Amino acid sequence: MRLSGIHLAGIATHLPELYPTARAVEEGLYDEQDREESGIESVPVAGETTGPDLAVRAARKALARSGHGPEDFGALLHSSVHFQGPDGWSAHHYVLRHTLDRPVTAVEVRQGCLGMLSALELAAGRLMAAPSEPPAVLLTAGDNFSTPLADRWRASKLFLLGDAGAAAVVSRRGGFARVLSVGSVSAPSMEELHRGGEPLFPPGPTVGRTLNLEERREFWRREWARGVPPPMGNFGDTVAAAAHRSLAEAGVTMADISRVCHVGFSQLPLQASFLDPLGIDEKRGVWELTRITGHLGAADPVAGLEHLWRTGQVGAGDLVMVIGASPGMEAGCAIVEITVPRGTEGEGDHA
Repeated sequence: MRLSGIHLAGIATHLPELYPTARAVEEGLYDEQDREESGIESVPVAGETTGPDLAVRAARKALARSGHGPEDFGALLHSSVHFQGPDGWSAHHYVLRHTLDRPVTAVEVRQGCLGMLSALELAAGRLMAAPSEPPAVLLTAGDNFSTPLADRWRASKLFLLGDAGAAAVVSRRGGFARVLSVGSVSAPSMEELHRGGEPLFPPGPTVGRTLNLEERREFWRREWARGVPPPMGNFGDTVAAAAHRSLAEAGVTMADISRVCHVGFSQLPLQASFLDPLGIDEKRGVWELTRITGHLGAADPVAGLEHLWRTGQVGAGDLVMVIGASPGMEAGCAIVEITVPRGTEGEGDHA
């Protein structure tokens, strides 16, 4: 979707204390060979701080940087990957209460690790379609994977799970960057890959089944060995399709992109699923960050963009691709143009 007049007025990430992967190996939580192959040096671990509270901490920073007050917001969109709190409870209204504290709609965007990019698309559509409504939407995300139902070290060989909160203020009024386009492409024929033979009912968590994507991948290896082909498709093609679509809608090419913010996959999966399909190397991405944070769930896109912006690695006129993915399979992409000279405090003040 090509956008007009949509800005990022403030972004922020809240990262708990980093937990070195070498320490996890020493404590028997992680295998040394897996650590070496992943290239991941640490992940943030939040202890007992909840996902919604991580989101609140990030949101307060983003709001302070945005130059917007609570009265400027017409909605809050909250994303998460893991459990947020009591069953039947509204985490998104908890985040709303502890940030804007306004009687506006709060919605949970359950789009897995693509949640914040999907929320950006929803926010942009709302702001463009209703110019008489308040000029901003608050996006938040927060996850703490320190629960008995998730083993951050062994749930998947594609990534290590890191805890984080993230937030972004999307605004018609201005900001430090313009969002030129945003959208996604899915390959629904591949959805079975993340089921891996697991029954749909009763849902796994209700009977104590843990998150184990490696187990589901192993299911398809066994099926293939006995002559049953797995769902076919190349996820890298889906990533490339999402990127090319957003580039075309923004009226630019990959050669115009200064940096790429991607998900926090381990080194080889990142190369195969994102870097190679996009035709870029690690230096053009944000591996310098993700190698110390791992995969932050839905917070990855904001964490990468904030890192580039706050460290001054991108400035006025630079184009940044923000790309992510979720089970489904689906990939999403946004093209962002930085519009102020450098990463400074009070992004919204430069609008």
